[in-house]
Amino acid sequence: MGEKTYRITRPSAADALIDEEDFARDERLPYWAELWPSAVALARHVSKERLVGKRAIELGCGVGLPSVAALAGGARVTATDHYAAALDFVRYNARSNLGTEPETRLLDWHTPGAEGLGSFDLVFAADVLYEWRNVPTLAALIPALLVPGGEILLSDPRRQNTWAFLERMGGKGFRSSTEECLVPSDGREVVVLVHRLRCF
Repeated sequence: MGEKTYRITRPSAADALIDEEDFARDERLPYWAELWPSAVALARHVSKERLVGKRAIELGCGVGLPSVAALAGGARVTATDHYAAALDFVRYNARSNLGTEPETRLLDWHTPGAEGLGSFDLVFAADVLYEWRNVPTLAALIPALLVPGGEILLSDPRRQNTWAFLERMGGKGFRSSTEECLVPSDGREVVVLVHRLRCF
């Protein structure tokens, strides 16, 4: 990430973490256990932000590379995920790379009261719009987490649902800009789009 290198520990076999009861209940899969290209692209962008003294929250932190980058930039970070194990990994990765940890919170976006986490200068998330049901949920949740003038950084590998999300956010007064990022992954380059949103 820029001039910094991070060592990120993650589970060796994400498929082995599938819980059949969780899947039967809400089709939950351990997506958190992978280091996705979208997380790498988001961490690159986060590492360029001026974050000293700012409050930042990552939605769906997984193993935590973007949260580590935000902490390294001087932000006070809250890392959230639906899985407790993901929060163990983000704490470990932050501690082993930086000697410090983010605040962590279990968070189910679809649970009422999820917006009661406080107010943040930056909300960031990697590849969270892979399911349609996340579009209206996050379009309602994210603005409730932002301070006036706060910003949003979202990254994804060109998912169709993202455009519907951006349209909804536009209806709430948010303007967006998009930057393309190439991320090496399994011997090829993946195109990731990083969207920046701000309410005017």
